[in-house]
Amino acid sequence: MFLHRDLRMLIGIVIVAAFAFFIADPGSPGFHVNIFGLSINQDFPIREGLDLKGGVQVLLQADVPPGTKIDPSSMQAVQTIVTQRVNALGVSEPVVQAASGDRIIVQLPGLKDPDAAIQTLGNTGLLEFIDAGTTPLAPGTVVTTSLGGPTTNQVSPTATAGAAPTASATATSGAASPTPASTKVYQTVMTGKDLKSADVGFDQYNQPQVNFTLTAEGSKKFADYTSTHVKQYLAITLDKKVIESPIINEPITGGSGVISGGFTLDSARSLVIQLRYGALPIPLKVVESTQVGPTLGSQAVQQSIVAGAIGLGIVLAFMLLYYRVPGLLADLALVIYAAVTFALFRIIPVTLTLAGIAGFILSIGMAVDANILIFERMKEELRAGRTLRAAIDAGFSRAWTSIRDSNFSTLITCAILFWFGATFGASIIQGFALTLAIGVIVSLFTAILVSRTFLQLVVDTGLLHDLTWYGLDQPAKGTS
Repeated sequence: MFLHRDLRMLIGIVIVAAFAFFIADPGSPGFHVNIFGLSINQDFPIREGLDLKGGVQVLLQADVPPGTKIDPSSMQAVQTIVTQRVNALGVSEPVVQAASGDRIIVQLPGLKDPDAAIQTLGNTGLLEFIDAGTTPLAPGTVVTTSLGGPTTNQVSPTATAGAAPTASATATSGAASPTPASTKVYQTVMTGKDLKSADVGFDQYNQPQVNFTLTAEGSKKFADYTSTHVKQYLAITLDKKVIESPIINEPITGGSGVISGGFTLDSARSLVIQLRYGALPIPLKVVESTQVGPTLGSQAVQQSIVAGAIGLGIVLAFMLLYYRVPGLLADLALVIYAAVTFALFRIIPVTLTLAGIAGFILSIGMAVDANILIFERMKEELRAGRTLRAAIDAGFSRAWTSIRDSNFSTLITCAILFWFGATFGASIIQGFALTLAIGVIVSLFTAILVSRTFLQLVVDTGLLHDLTWYGLDQPAKGTS
């Protein structure tokens, strides 16, 4: 009966271990199969954090006058928009976290163009179509706008001297050459909120442009305005800076338009991201930008691997020499533990940082700790005269309380650390807590199920009766 149950457990362990080793293998090809019309294409890349892969870390802060009270919901909205913009950049495993109320930490592993990313993250992305009247506005000019209506002779807007135009807008054809900026406050016809979509496209000369489509309400506004302002200029501004001033040759009722001229592919994509994910409710400024080189990350990975290998080797040797057969079986269970844990890191996936690797290495020691409690209890039962089978059962059952309490205490600590890291923007602490928690959970599986199954199967073979094989050098009391 026991042998039958243990064999079933062994088969299950072998299947889990084989699956884990396949995924944990650095050269794993992933799953790419097509069976009965069901296609599965799943890769398991190793996700590396900023400190391992290199990249950029940007600290953003709300750019508001001193003493201004910031609504927490507005900062939450800012974080959401920044996250959407970062994800649209195509950066692998970015991290966007709130920090100390009015700050946001953005980590961009592997990013090659930090300046473009910073511009995309920090710009408010406020797109406005303004009534320029009969005089076009020069690209790069900073203007003052109002939703109420045109008012002349107000505070003069600041012109950006020598600013090169970043793009031109061709809502219609026939844009006039730019002239010096006016001094009026311009009426905003509609804003980016009236946009339905924005995408990168190409004109007839294969030059990048931004194609946009308006909402039903925006289409009506655009059609009404262009119908009554033919031969006048409709300036397009981004964050109060003029992009271009195309002239309206005829009413535009199709609900779509194009912003083109002077774009690179990257700048067109950056503008699309800002338009697609809306304007920031609170302006941001870059407080600090730090670039991490991949050379440092590669060196740190190698050092961590060496440290982990040395630590694992010492632990395996100790278990083998001190506990002998149980120690050998625990070592085998520990290898399975390492494979299962690393496989979970790749499946979830977990972004590995130096702190995360440290948590993983620490969890290896904690995985052995459970086996030590079990084996020491088992030796006490053998000294008391119990049989091997009874001593094993008693060792696992009576050590469970201590194992449960110690591991649950660790998991509670991990939860607190993870919450602290998420609340205060300490991603290093989060990575440590997450990898340690996964390691602790997997260690319960390997210590309670894997080690016990291996040990019971060895005892059931009847080949090793001498108690010295189980780390017991003193004679047992009574009979065995």
